[in-house]
Amino acid sequence: MSYLTSLILIAIGSSLVNNVVLSQFLGLCPFLGVSKKVDTAAGMGGAIIFVITISSLVTSCIYKFILVPLHFEYLNTIVFILIIAALVQFVEMFLRKVLPPLYESLGIFLPLITTNCAVLGAALLNVQNEYDILESVVNGFATAVGFTISIVILAGLREKLEYNEEIPAAFQGMPIVLITAGLMAIAFCGFSGII
Repeated sequence: MSYLTSLILIAIGSSLVNNVVLSQFLGLCPFLGVSKKVDTAAGMGGAIIFVITISSLVTSCIYKFILVPLHFEYLNTIVFILIIAALVQFVEMFLRKVLPPLYESLGIFLPLITTNCAVLGAALLNVQNEYDILESVVNGFATAVGFTISIVILAGLREKLEYNEEIPAAFQGMPIVLITAGLMAIAFCGFSGII
């Protein structure tokens, strides 16, 4: 198998087959909290794409060139969290300065990217799967794209469900959102037959 084919399989696998939200159930807090409107969900997706992609690159380099040669592999989680926190601070400052309405709409969920287990999970999976630097970046980017696809689809469905008067009172609000997310997870299981 060629290296390019391997990268394509990593990208498809990370974004669709092993979707970080719908298959691995990581990052559910922003998935459920920011998915009320499509534009806000897309903004969160963009921030996640930036943070996961850059953190995959930086954490992979630090792991391979600093932690492994010094035999400090056991510190990877702490180091990765520090890197992710710094990147999130950069994104927060950028959005506050350039896109204040998006910054306001994301609210508390923007700083919570630091503790979003999907971001840390992507960095740790890169180490666990022994990806090289390019494979780590592709995996991180595809993981973030999969997160963005999921959150935007859920936001679109939630916008439609908001005005649906045929939903029983017991299912209105978060119960129907959780049912919808569950059905999306089942639908994404269909992608596992592709690879």
